[in-house]
Amino acid sequence: MGKPLFYEILEKPATSCIIGICSAIWFYIRKKNIGYSHVGLSYETVIEGHYWRIITSAFSHIRVIHLVFNMIELWFLGGAVEELGHLGLGVEYYLQYTLVLVVLSGLLVLGMYHILIQRFKLEYFRRIPAVGYSCVVFGWLTILAVKQPSSKLDIFRFFLLPISFAPFESLVFTSIIDPRAGFLGHLSGIVIGYAIASGLIHGMNNYWALSLLGWIILVFILSLKTSGAVDFNFLEIESVTDPSLSSVRFLGSDKNHYLNYHL
Repeated sequence: MGKPLFYEILEKPATSCIIGICSAIWFYIRKKNIGYSHVGLSYETVIEGHYWRIITSAFSHIRVIHLVFNMIELWFLGGAVEELGHLGLGVEYYLQYTLVLVVLSGLLVLGMYHILIQRFKLEYFRRIPAVGYSCVVFGWLTILAVKQPSSKLDIFRFFLLPISFAPFESLVFTSIIDPRAGFLGHLSGIVIGYAIASGLIHGMNNYWALSLLGWIILVFILSLKTSGAVDFNFLEIESVTDPSLSSVRFLGSDKNHYLNYHL
């Protein structure tokens, strides 16, 4: 018999929290009848200033089957990473590079869209909304494939898959069983995963992770404001003498007094 679920959750705290967040967001999306266009990442919306979609798209799922498949894979992959502290991985490494995977895989998808639209004139990719945690899942699958090439990936407790071939096998398999799955999103996760595992992207620690998180939060809030997605009454952004700078004002109860910050 396996371990009780409660003990497995305690052994995978970071993975369990992420699964809980994604599940809660899916429940909210379903309850509010939110669609792809509201939270998805598309080239057209990002060039209009909706940078916050890089984050919302990663943690959002519209179809329940998409959520289930991603979270099951994350349960095994994330748990494996958290338990491999002796190989230089572990919980801190998992959280630090999850941030990197979320941001860089989203930016890489946009870069691929840009090339397909501008170079090959494929306007179809201008409005495609991408959602889901698949980029991060494929990223961790790739990292494990490089770090432990001889190990096996336990899929759904039914069969073992050689993890060294798992990233591209999963890419093809997913495209076959679900043609609507984001091929470019999965591919971007694999590319960023290889960059991390090979050391091309390296040097993350708690300081840099917290700094990156701070910038993510700042850009997220400012882009929500400037794009008009959310009306923050306490936050105003106005131009200053230097057009390359912007002024952020946090209003208090007396609108004649405020703190003025230049970015």
